[in-house]
Parts: sequence; C-alpha cells; structure tokens
Amino acid sequence: MKNLRRDIREIFDAGLKAADPGEAVRRAITLAGEKLIIGDREYDLNLFDRVIVVGAGKAGASMAAALESILGSYITEGMVITKYGHGLALKTISVTEAGHPIPDESGVDGSRRMLDMLKRAGEKDLVLCVISGGGSALLPMPVSGISLHDKQETTQALLECGADIHEINIIRKHLSGIKGGRLAEAAFPGTLVALILSDVIGDDLDAIASGPTVPDGSTFGDCMKIMDKYDLESKLPRSVVARLERGVSGTVPETPKPGNPVFDKTFALIIGSCALSVSSAKQKAFELGYETIILSSSIEGETMEVAKVHAAIAREILKSGNPVSTPGCIVSGGETTVTIRGDGLGGRNMEFVLAAAIEIDGFEGITLLSGGTDGTDGPTDAAGAIADGSTVQVARVRGLDAEAYLRNNDSYHFFEKIGDLLITGPTMTNVMDLRILLVAGGD
Repeated sequence: MKNLRRDIREIFDAGLKAADPGEAVRRAITLAGEKLIIGDREYDLNLFDRVIVVGAGKAGASMAAALESILGSYITEGMVITKYGHGLALKTISVTEAGHPIPDESGVDGSRRMLDMLKRAGEKDLVLCVISGGGSALLPMPVSGISLHDKQETTQALLECGADIHEINIIRKHLSGIKGGRLAEAAFPGTLVALILSDVIGDDLDAIASGPTVPDGSTFGDCMKIMDKYDLESKLPRSVVARLERGVSGTVPETPKPGNPVFDKTFALIIGSCALSVSSAKQKAFELGYETIILSSSIEGETMEVAKVHAAIAREILKSGNPVSTPGCIVSGGETTVTIRGDGLGGRNMEFVLAAAIEIDGFEGITLLSGGTDGTDGPTDAAGAIADGSTVQVARVRGLDAEAYLRNNDSYHFFEKIGDLLITGPTMTNVMDLRILLVAGGD
C-alpha cells in the first residue's frame, strides 16, 4: 500500500508538471529576430509602437514572467491580476493580487486600472493577454448599478447551488464591464492576442475566465434560464435580478457578439489544458509499470455520483481485470460540482475521495487520489486527498463516521484528522482537476 501511495503521488506530480504555465507560453511563442511567432501567426514587432501585456488568473504571474523572458525590452508596460499568494516580482509588468473564488476590492481596483490601460491602446499597439483559470473571479468589474457585494453574494449562491463553471460564467459575463468580450472592446483598435490556459470542460473560449477577449455566445435569456433552473431568484441580490430582467427586455445592451468589429484584430490561442496533464500522468503510470487507460479528460457532474462510478471501475478491475489488468491505473480529468447540504469545510476533490473511499471500504489493493492542479480545493489549503481500501476502517477506529462527514460536506476535517490531505501549496497553474486510481492484484 505504501508503494501505491508513493506511485500515485508521482503520477499526480507528472500531470502537474505538464501544466506548468511558463513552459506552456514558451511552447506557444517564438521570437525570431523582430518577428513574434504565436501559433501559426506572425507579428512584425517593427510595425507596433508599443507592446502591452495584461491578464488574469492563478497562472497570470507565471505566464507574464515567461513573456518577459521572451520579449524583454519589447514590452512597454503591463499588469496582471492573480490570486493571493500567487504573485511574482516582475521587471516591467506589475502584479496585483486579489480575492478568489470570492472577488474583492483589490480585484475591482485592478480591473479598473487594466481597463484604463487598454483604453489608451492605439491602432499600432500590440496587446498580449494571458488568461488562466480563476480569471473570472479576479476580474470583478461590476457594471453600473451592481456593487462588489452584489457580485460576491451572486458568486457564493452560484457556487453553493451546484451550477457548473459554464453556467456560473454566463451570469458573471452579464454583470461585468470587462468579461464577455469587454476586454477586447476596450483594447480596440489595437491588435489583441490572447494566450489561454484552459480550466473548463471542452476548452470553450467564451467560458474560460468568462471570455474577456472573445465574442460572447450567451444571452440575458440564458441567465434567466440558469436562475430558474436552480431557483435562485430569492437568493440573488435584487439589483442582479433586476439587471438580468432589464437585459431580457432589451433596456440594457448585450455583451459583444460574433461579427462585432472589435474582434477583427483579435486572436485567441489555447496553450495548455487538462488533456495534456492527463496524458502526462498516463505516461508516468506506464513508466512505473501500470497498465493504464484514460477514462476522460472532461468529466463533469455531481461529485458523489462521479466518485461512485470511479470506485465501481476500481472494483471491477480487482474482480475481472477489466478494463485493465492489475497492476492497473485509471486517469481522469475535468471538473465536478458539489451541491452544498451541510456546513462543513471541503472541496470537490476531497469530497470525491471521501465518497469513493466509502465505496471501496475493505477492498485491499485500491488507492485513489483527486487533486486540483491549482493546489487549492474549495476554500482550503489542500489540493485534494488520498485514500485506499483501509481509509474508512482507519477512521472508524478513531471514532470518525465517514458517511456523517460526507453528509455534512466536511471532507477537509475528515482527511485532516487521519493525515491524508494532499498539500501542494500554490502551483501557479490551473487546468481543472486530476484523478488517479491505482489497483494492484493479490500479489
């Protein structure tokens, strides 16, 4: 069992390394003389008066640092907003730390200063925008009539009701002066290139960080459907409900849509995603001697249900050698949701591991891990947790009722008490979650 725990951490770390934001930037950008090559596009820096760098996300500072190492003195000015504890000291680009997942005044002030910087961009300026997971909460620029407190209450209600990241960001975009294409609108008529580290299922550009640099395909009508789906009208601030209602009636403008000329000089490139981390984890597991398959890199749904499916697959491997023989490894990625029913402390990864641990109770030879690639799971200092077939029994001996902790959404305190929290510290990246199951045979 100790070997399984050692191996599972090595496999997770390999997936984490593949999501390194600096390496992702360096893979995507080449400077050849005065030609900046980004993806399949080429930009002649002689044709631009200024190069401005902006951005937001948990990986924002690391991505900006990579740009500084590549472009050096070509960068005229810049600023990025990142989560507290994720900042770096840069030469030309200023770094602002702000609240995540609940936005705060620092994020509002930073967003305002960023918009002011972008609005000074001219037709001969090149704007490089780095976007990563967490960017939506870190760019909290409320529209007129909506306060920061209103946005905080709205974010909290959306997180607690079980809405997925796509639904959360649809509403965020329609309450923002910078998301949903508004950042591109501010940078126009400058040339805008967005380098994006994806943290959403499907890598949808208009969902990552609420799509500040791309056209918004969602509408106020979609916001109302989400509000009705989760019965949120009485839980959201009246000012928020009123704005959504005015949007549906056409009395406030929609977000910029496809075909809007502000996007004529924009280019968005995804430079990293969960799929790459999952693939790297699979390769490491193979090197360690495990027959390995990827279940999916885009799993979503209710955390407890997803945990039951993963646990069932692990038991099937023990029983029949399907879908892989032992020693076997299952790798998956994505982002699940938790519907809050208790008042405990936890996150989707710890809740996944606790729910799965209950399902594999007594099955020797199964070890599992689930962790956020950003190093944070919910409002805690843990990235996730590790468990095996003996976890629930160990807890029982110590007087802990695993099912009671699960019902109370208190997975953090459960794993804290048995010493099985996964602690990585800030990773400076974010490509959703990584889940690993190892199954060894009787030998």
